[in-house]
Amino acid sequence: MIFETKNMNNMPDENFTVDVTQSRSGKLFFIILGLLIAGSVFATYYRVVIKKNYIIESQVDCDPYTQKCFIWKCDPASDVDGEKCTGDAEKDIWYYKLARRNASKIPLCDSKTDENCKPMVCDSKEKDCAEVFCDDKNKIEQKTECNDPIEYTKENPPEEDSITSEDTPVCEEGDAACEEASAAKDACAPDDTECGSGAIQSNSNPADPGVSR
Repeated sequence: MIFETKNMNNMPDENFTVDVTQSRSGKLFFIILGLLIAGSVFATYYRVVIKKNYIIESQVDCDPYTQKCFIWKCDPASDVDGEKCTGDAEKDIWYYKLARRNASKIPLCDSKTDENCKPMVCDSKEKDCAEVFCDDKNKIEQKTECNDPIEYTKENPPEEDSITSEDTPVCEEGDAACEEASAAKDACAPDDTECGSGAIQSNSNPADPGVSR
C-alpha cells in the first residue's frame, strides 16, 4: 500500500490573505479620512482668513432717548479697570446695542483716531448687517436690563439752550448796527447780565431810519 503525502508548506494560508485585505482596507480608510480633514481645514481657512466670510458682533453706543438699549452698570465689588465704579455716572453706566456685520465689509481703520471711521455702520441694503436692540429675550442672554426711552426722557430731560428767543434781537435786513449788537450778545457768557447791555439796539422807528433808541 502506498501512502501519498502533501507538502503543507505549499498550501495557501487563508489567515494571511484575510490580514492583507484588512490591512489594505484600513490604509484606504485612513487615506480618505485624511483627505476629508485636509479639505475641511482648507475650506475653513479660505472662508475665514481669505474671504473673511463670517459675522462679527460688537457692542456699540446706543441712544437711550430714542432707542431701547441694553444697560451696562459697573461692579461696586470689582477692582478691575473697566468694571469697577469710578463715581462718574457717564462711565459707571453705559447704554449699548449690538451691531452685527460681515467681517469682509468692516474697514481697516481706527475709530479712536479717525472720526470718519465707522466699522460697524451698515451700508444701504447691506446683507448680513443689522443692529440688535434690547428686548425681553436677548436681555437674558446679555445678563442685563433694557431701558425705556420714554421713562429715560422723563427722568433725564434734554438740556435746553439758556438763551431764549426774547433775549436774541431780530434784526432787519441790512441793519448793520443790529447785527453787530446781536453778534456781541452771542459772544457773552449766559450768566453775564451786563455783557452786551451797552450795545446799540436796532431802529424801532421805521419812519426815521436815522434815529435809533
